[in-house]
Amino acid sequence: MAMLRASPAHGARPTPHPLVRVSASTSSPWRRITSMLSISSITRCKSNDRSLSLRHPLPRCCLSLRGSCKPYLAMPREYEEVLRCLSSLITKRTRGDGANRGDQFDLMFDYLKILDLEDAISRLKVIHVAGTKGKGSTCTFTESILRSCGFRTGLFTSPHLIDIRERFRLDGVEICEDKFLDNFWWCWNRLKEKTGDHLQMPSYFRFLTLLAFKIFSAEQVEVAIMEVGLGGKYDATNVVREPIVCGITSLGYDHMEILGNTLGKIAGEKAGIFKKGVPAYTAPQPEEAMTVLVDKASRLSISLQVVSPLDPGQLGTQHLGLDGEHQYINASLAIALSSTWLKTTGNSKGINLDQDFIRGLSRASLEGRAQIVPDSFAQQLNSNIGDLTFFLDGAHSPESLEMCAKWFSHVLRVDSLNSEKQALKNNYIRKGGHPNSLGKEYLPILLFNCMSVRDPQLLLPRLVNTCSHLGVKFHKALFVPNQSVYNKVSFDAAAPPADAHQSDLSWQLTLQRVWENLVRSEQDPGETSEYGGSLVFPSLPLAIKWLRESALQNRSTQFQVLVTGSLHLVGDVLRLIRK
Repeated sequence: MAMLRASPAHGARPTPHPLVRVSASTSSPWRRITSMLSISSITRCKSNDRSLSLRHPLPRCCLSLRGSCKPYLAMPREYEEVLRCLSSLITKRTRGDGANRGDQFDLMFDYLKILDLEDAISRLKVIHVAGTKGKGSTCTFTESILRSCGFRTGLFTSPHLIDIRERFRLDGVEICEDKFLDNFWWCWNRLKEKTGDHLQMPSYFRFLTLLAFKIFSAEQVEVAIMEVGLGGKYDATNVVREPIVCGITSLGYDHMEILGNTLGKIAGEKAGIFKKGVPAYTAPQPEEAMTVLVDKASRLSISLQVVSPLDPGQLGTQHLGLDGEHQYINASLAIALSSTWLKTTGNSKGINLDQDFIRGLSRASLEGRAQIVPDSFAQQLNSNIGDLTFFLDGAHSPESLEMCAKWFSHVLRVDSLNSEKQALKNNYIRKGGHPNSLGKEYLPILLFNCMSVRDPQLLLPRLVNTCSHLGVKFHKALFVPNQSVYNKVSFDAAAPPADAHQSDLSWQLTLQRVWENLVRSEQDPGETSEYGGSLVFPSLPLAIKWLRESALQNRSTQFQVLVTGSLHLVGDVLRLIRK
């Protein structure tokens, strides 16, 4: 396995922002997938291709690349008003607040009565998925499979990366603005009329869950795939009394301030979605967690089956639509959930389990998970500059960061080998470093942030050590606050807040100290290294600006930026580089 190296950057070095803290280490130097339907997919949808010939054809308004009924600018004031309303529902309590446990879960049923959604929910054929890692991927695979089988699907996931409408997908496409606004005001006005001192408005996630139920019932979806937001037992999605099938993805240590500090306690919260008489499936779990899941299933007299990772050979010549070796267990769980849903609802007749399922798995798409996005901004200015590519993955637990590191290292390794082969063919090889076919040097950089409730002492070592073991060492680490902290659910996060230079960077400085201690611990006494430098930026736009200037000033360098630690950070980066 070739070790990725980075020679000192050529050309002038960009000057950090005056407020940027530089570590003592040596300092050397649009494509948007907005829906699961591409232009070619839309063309096929008009043909007789079974994969997209839905029983309920997509509305004309949703057959656009953005999935919008009309351009966003056509109604900015109304949309901004909706976002302000949603922001008002965000509580100021932290996730670690003990009052969050339970949080008067039964109030959800009062809200359902106000919205007259009780019967509508009972008619939905729901697939309910909880877990620590892989919930979004499993739900995405499941939705794609059943859509490929010809069913009208509704998918509710969280969080969104750029636009709140991403959380609500109809037939694989985020809900169009007209339908989103109509359903939003329908729910908002009724709840505002019936709530007050005796019953407050639902919190942010609860309102979004109620909105999802309203949308899916109004659109008469044939299957609703609901991803649990947090935990399971007290999650807003758990008002579904009789789902068709339940799934538990891989469990790990996350949200311990709410769910408990042992895998057993965490598993107990996740198993809260199990219902008597409803079949359940789980990914392989650590013994402590599995014991709790089995006990909960036994007490409810339901079958709990453990799935095995999907054999890649079963896909034939196709590949999973979501990258990473961990996706094979998510795909396997999605197959089990889809198969059970088809059988239980009496819809398995006429379904080609091999062809339709493989098609669904290969066409699944989910932003912010093992996603590679070249930055086109600098290239528009000058085609003869160093490359800047973002590798985005919203991993935020120790286990998922290890998987992220494996994916990133694998992609760089394959790219390096392919580039070296091409370089040899074109006689571009030079001495030292790892040139690609254009004679450019690779420079891996980490762009990182995580929520303050998480322990960077567990996160960063898992990421860095895995990358190092696989031959990838980060030249520099950049630490930034999430832009969405300031913008809530606002549409525009392109500019930092007016007081960005006075932002509280104490958490980012803490992350930097953890990084520096980690780098020093890996070095031999007296060793100097071109790797491991770090910067703290007061805002994400300043960090992106620095990266772009670095690419402009170092034309023989290929900057490969891994963005991870927070899905919010990933969404903020996507929003900025597409601006």
